[in-house]
Amino acid sequence: MNNTTTSMLKNQQYLTCIERCNECAMACEACCTECMTMSNTQMMGMMGRCMMLCRDCADMCKMASMMMCRGSEYAKQMCNMCADICEACATECEKMGDKMDMCKQCADLCRKCAQECRNMMR
Repeated sequence: MNNTTTSMLKNQQYLTCIERCNECAMACEACCTECMTMSNTQMMGMMGRCMMLCRDCADMCKMASMMMCRGSEYAKQMCNMCADICEACATECEKMGDKMDMCKQCADLCRKCAQECRNMMR
């Protein structure tokens, strides 16, 4: 984020978490898209839960980011739920990480986001 954007944020202490949430959302969207484009139908069947969790995680990360940007009184609760979903998504993506690099990258970013969201609870 540039200086103009950061100065517009209601709560500067959320900046790192907002960035992690946005990075995670992008990774989840990319992972889900890559999973959907697989031509191997057997592999595609194994990816169903991964795709659903990636979609849920991306949506939750975007919502948590927006709530932090506006300084919502419920931002910390949203971050806690976001961390739970990020951890579940990371666990699922790790199952395919040895076969698909995008799943490994997604899992790594989900873990970072979950940690940053947990830090918000302190």
